[in-house]
Amino acid sequence: MTKNLDPFGRNINYLRISVTDRCNLRCIYCMPLEGVPQMSHSELLSYEEIQTVVRAAAELGINRIRLTGGEPLVRAELPELVRMLSRIEGIEELSLTTNGVFLKKYALELKQAGLSRVNVSLDTLKADTFRYITRLGELQGVLEGIEAAKKAGFEPVKTNTVVMRGINDDEILDFAKMTYEDGWHVRFIELMPFKGVAEFVPSIELRQHISLLGKLEPCASITGNGPAMYYRLPGARGTIGFISPLTETSFCSRCNRMRLTSDGKLRPCLLREDEIDLKLPLRSDEIGASMKELKRLILKAVASKPEHHHLNEGVARLVNRKMPQIGG
Repeated sequence: MTKNLDPFGRNINYLRISVTDRCNLRCIYCMPLEGVPQMSHSELLSYEEIQTVVRAAAELGINRIRLTGGEPLVRAELPELVRMLSRIEGIEELSLTTNGVFLKKYALELKQAGLSRVNVSLDTLKADTFRYITRLGELQGVLEGIEAAKKAGFEPVKTNTVVMRGINDDEILDFAKMTYEDGWHVRFIELMPFKGVAEFVPSIELRQHISLLGKLEPCASITGNGPAMYYRLPGARGTIGFISPLTETSFCSRCNRMRLTSDGKLRPCLLREDEIDLKLPLRSDEIGASMKELKRLILKAVASKPEHHHLNEGVARLVNRKMPQIGG
């Protein structure tokens, strides 16, 4: 298989694609209550344009695609995009990150269209805390969406939990216990210090707390090779992962991804402002950019990946975009 090696020897085989900047929730660490200025439909890449970019990326060895937002399921006919991308030769895994609100409605259709996996962002198991964090959401609908995804045949269904001190850090053991009988695959994520809504909780502190339930044994990732470090409690069916961009010194050394924004900008790193415009060449003439040109630009992005972020130095920030506009 073709490898995309960046200047630091990392194989870049994973592309996260934001399909919309819109979201039906207003999570306190992600988006202001009033939302962000929305792009017009014409500013977004069409499904056909996304398909063209993925074809070019696949020919270069990118074999994992994740659809994100905003909230990807607010974009009309998303299962059709899944169907289009799942047919591209070389794509081995096509996954989706969602807040789960619409998952009950679309889970089976997404599975039938060719989606491989689903990750659900879920920061609390308490209805009142869920309403506080999301400002607009109802917890029960998300829990029903997770069950619908399992019934549709998605395995595993991962949950992503951003831990915030004083808000949801009292639920760490509750989430960890879900890996037993319910077989959840829980991933705890250190809060990025962008908005100052709460204090982040270091992953080492979470591990120490969870060890009250039993010894955490390191285990291999259940799928893929992303940024999480995985563990399992004795007798648990599911796993517990920790994503630690603030406290793990080797975090960036495992980075294998780039991000395509909903308006067609390729970002080599989430936490750097550098972008390469793919929309302009895609729309430069009637037939769009040639595959050769798209591949040249993708390889340019790979070659420009930085060695690491600068969060701990206090200089990494999002200036020209908000998180929903990038896709996280």
